[in-house]
Amino acid sequence: MNEGLIPRRYAKALYEVATDRGCADRLYGMMRSLLSAAEGQPELVRTLSNPYVGDADKRKLLDTAAGATAADTTFADWLRVLAQNHRTGMAADIARAYIDCYRAARRIYPVTVTSASPLAEPESKRLKALIQSHIGDASMEYSERVDPALIGGFAIDIASERLDASVRNRLEQMRLNLLKKQ
Repeated sequence: MNEGLIPRRYAKALYEVATDRGCADRLYGMMRSLLSAAEGQPELVRTLSNPYVGDADKRKLLDTAAGATAADTTFADWLRVLAQNHRTGMAADIARAYIDCYRAARRIYPVTVTSASPLAEPESKRLKALIQSHIGDASMEYSERVDPALIGGFAIDIASERLDASVRNRLEQMRLNLLKKQ
């Protein structure tokens, strides 16, 4: 079975259970924390996939990474199901799929604005307003990054869309046009 399909199935089922139990929002935050920990520390994913590490230890790692408390019973139930089905190593992939499922259901777009230097407050507000008009009545999770390699300008990523108005992109487009003419 496709490894992308398995996390999506687990995530969809988890989202439905969490919605029924009224904890989908809390679980969303926990999954974001878990995914951030997994992306920041690749050894976490390796440890979760290691068959010689016990389920109790894996659970402690996942609880810590997600910021789980004793009141997070849905998360605990999910971990139990993962352990029973030998899928603990897929926890980060399932977390990513849950985040996607949650965002799709609630029409939330992840938006990242990357600029060559930090944006001034008026520029940032103007970009947010333009992006909001583009996505309509949906909401966004807005973040800004600085990448000096852009040389100037900015790039906007909205879900799977990208608008690249950077100097680096313009120079690359000019280079490709010159190569075509030869």
